[in-house]
Amino acid sequence: MVWQIEKEKYKTEICEILTRINALRFGTFTLTGGKLSPYYIDLRIIPSFPGAFKRIQKYYQELALKDVNETKFKRIAGIPTAGIPFASVLAFSLHKPFIYIRKDIKSHGRERRVEGILHPGDSVLLIDDLITSGKNLLSAAKAIRSEGGIVDDALILIDREEGGKEALAREGIHLHYLTNITDVSEILFRMEIITKEQRMDILKQVKDSK
Repeated sequence: MVWQIEKEKYKTEICEILTRINALRFGTFTLTGGKLSPYYIDLRIIPSFPGAFKRIQKYYQELALKDVNETKFKRIAGIPTAGIPFASVLAFSLHKPFIYIRKDIKSHGRERRVEGILHPGDSVLLIDDLITSGKNLLSAAKAIRSEGGIVDDALILIDREEGGKEALAREGIHLHYLTNITDVSEILFRMEIITKEQRMDILKQVKDSK
């Protein structure tokens, strides 16, 4: 019960952070998979703001400990590129080995996509900033599983609610997140940060993705 109250508080705080560092923008944006969106959340800029970065890392740590449970994973993996800084700091804070996933197999050395030490049977927690379709997280999970790792859980900050959570579930991966874009839009509208029209644009994007 206490954790749920704290989590609601964190949801408001992350909306304040997004506003303060101008991480949420409206317009016409092309997402990684080629899909168009009327809004864009750029969480890659968070490490450029030390105060915000420190606060965001607290959210990741609380979620990893209370939503996931650190006994469920031996290693922490960063998803390129946005998830890597968050994952590396989280691994350091929790004293867990850190690994990261390359987008492509390198053509020299060990020719692996997984960088770092991964033993067969190791359970791995995937870390990214947000999720849309889930393509990047699924690709990372496939790479880890191909080397004998176990992936049951993924942790992000914001779910854009465009099918990613369901896609991961179909592959046996439970998605843990601080908040979703519907709640973000409601909080920002209540705070008078975004207009009614902007909120409706966000909700339409979610609806059209169902």
